[in-house]
Amino acid sequence: MPAVSAPTDRVIATPEAIALLDRLAAKHGPLMLHLSGGCCDGSAPLCLPLGEFRLGERDLRLGTVAGAPFCMGEDTFQWWRNTQVILDVIQARGGGFSLEAPDGVRFTAKARLFTDEELAGLSDPQPANML
Repeated sequence: MPAVSAPTDRVIATPEAIALLDRLAAKHGPLMLHLSGGCCDGSAPLCLPLGEFRLGERDLRLGTVAGAPFCMGEDTFQWWRNTQVILDVIQARGGGFSLEAPDGVRFTAKARLFTDEELAGLSDPQPANML
């Protein structure tokens, strides 16, 4: 399943993830995604209504997927710095905080290493508090 977006974006999504985001946005309004990198379900991206998750001053905005900002903490970004985040959807039950949980699916973050050439052309993400 090919991901949708330019190959040098820091975050892209599969068509299935985009379709789910579109469906959730139609039901809940504007959305945001956050990858905390913590333990348990904290390593799965959370999908929440835009503005209902308090972003910290160390959260970064990596890009936008289907109109939804994709954010993560600065510490987590240090682990993902050299990789492209690929947002996907799997059949699984996760924690109850993310909007897709009642559908029996969950967002998942996969990674692809950037080439040296791609890394040279990337800029650092902007602070997420600018949403």
